Amino acid sequence: MTALMIVVGSVRPGRIGLPIANWVKAEADAHRGFTIDFADLAEINLPFMDEPNHPMKRQYTKPHTIAWSERVDAADAFVFVTPEYNHSFSPALKNAFDYLNHEWWRKAVGFVSYGGVSGGSRGVVAFEPAFTTLGLVKTGANVEVPFAGAMVTEGIFTPGDKETAILHKMLGELESLTGALKPLRG
Repeated sequence: MTALMIVVGSVRPGRIGLPIANWVKAEADAHRGFTIDFADLAEINLPFMDEPNHPMKRQYTKPHTIAWSERVDAADAFVFVTPEYNHSFSPALKNAFDYLNHEWWRKAVGFVSYGGVSGGSRGVVAFEPAFTTLGLVKTGANVEVPFAGAMVTEGIFTPGDKETAILHKMLGELESLTGALKPLRG
């Protein structure tokens, strides 16, 4: 089984990312190829980067960093559920990402992005130099949800057939990529 971490990349009160991430989790559970770690950055509550050493050294001093490192290290693959803010990525997701270095190396990542007309795609593109530099390998299939707020009613995200089909393709790719990347982690 693939150890999949689903990361809720928004921490704002009233965020629609949580219902979207709950949908991703339900679909991943039904897929049956994953053990899932649901990582809600609002609950994890990492402060703005406060480690004295560069993450590359992996000499963490704070309990919250050590716990975050252990969780990310245990994952084989990731789904980042992330909004687009001002044509860019979620600052909470970027902060959580920047805490670590080696833990991300040669693992698969898929994105479920949401926003206005672009469906969050500009935020994913803006984040790409960071996640590829640390060795994450992005799936070809990624879910983009334009005007996602209209798809959330009473805290429940109701996707269309398109979003569901793309998510299923992405989950399959995450499994395949994990098998290919594991031997490269060294």
